[in-house]
Amino acid sequence: MNRSVTAEPDPDTTALAAQVRAGERRALAQAITLVESTRPDHRARTAQLLDELLPSTGNAARIGVSGAPGVGKSLFIESLGLHLTSLGHRVAVLAVDPSSIRSGGSILGDKTRMESLARDPNAYIRPSPSGGTLGGVARRTREAMLVAEAAGFDVVIVETVGVGQSETDVDQMVDVFVLLVSPGGGDELQGIKRGVMELVDVLVVTKADGELRNAAHQAAGDYRHALHMIRPKHKGIEPDVVVTSALQGDGIDQVWTLITAHAKTLRDSGALTSLRAEQAKAWLWNEIREGLLDRLKANERVQELLPTVEPAVAEGRLSPTSAAQRLLNESDV
Repeated sequence: MNRSVTAEPDPDTTALAAQVRAGERRALAQAITLVESTRPDHRARTAQLLDELLPSTGNAARIGVSGAPGVGKSLFIESLGLHLTSLGHRVAVLAVDPSSIRSGGSILGDKTRMESLARDPNAYIRPSPSGGTLGGVARRTREAMLVAEAAGFDVVIVETVGVGQSETDVDQMVDVFVLLVSPGGGDELQGIKRGVMELVDVLVVTKADGELRNAAHQAAGDYRHALHMIRPKHKGIEPDVVVTSALQGDGIDQVWTLITAHAKTLRDSGALTSLRAEQAKAWLWNEIREGLLDRLKANERVQELLPTVEPAVAEGRLSPTSAAQRLLNESDV
């Protein structure tokens, strides 16, 4: 079995870490580009970078925002972000964009959809392609979050595509999970799975203006009733429902009040420390799984067997279970 030798610290990475801690925006962008890279040499530098930045992390409020496409996530996040910078906060938005299934490319439209926030000197928006990751949360979002915290951003917002398992994914990396829903009451409620509702800390009914104002308030009542029937995610902390109009700025301050109240309760009870510890352990095992899969795919013996094993599985001559076992047995990962 090959054993890796601990490499000497890379001086360029050490310098980059210092620049990130100093709040240099160009260094922040370079660091996030580095952590998103899949090159083996870049992954080694990323490990060093994160180790050097880790003591400067952990002090930010970590907020996840999810919701179905078209619910108004970008407008909501921009309104919330501008509200926070007006209060003196520094806000980083990690917006996970849909990636092209064919090309892997990303639309990367968040900076154009959040123009006012993008121009704010106390805000930083980083669009990242989901890369086909299940749930729409970029594989390296956790690492980018730590980099942003080390750069001095005291609020980090993770926006997801809002499909598949995205709600679960983002909930496993943030302190407070915010779910956005459109007005529609019962019809909308039927479309949200119980599992998602069990993750909610703050549920926001959007677009409460004009002809939809009454519908939004009706929907809020329906959601409050539904949430009362579900066991709270954290003992003694009931989820909240708030009605907003990001277009008019209504309810945005209330959302922030609820978020900070949830975070304070978690912190005061010691639950926040436990939550982040569990998230860190989950992150560890996720990295192990992904790292082993990468090594398996790159294994020479596996690459030799795949041209015969994959067709055998596709044609029904070999079960996926048997094929997987064979590949695992032949590899040395």
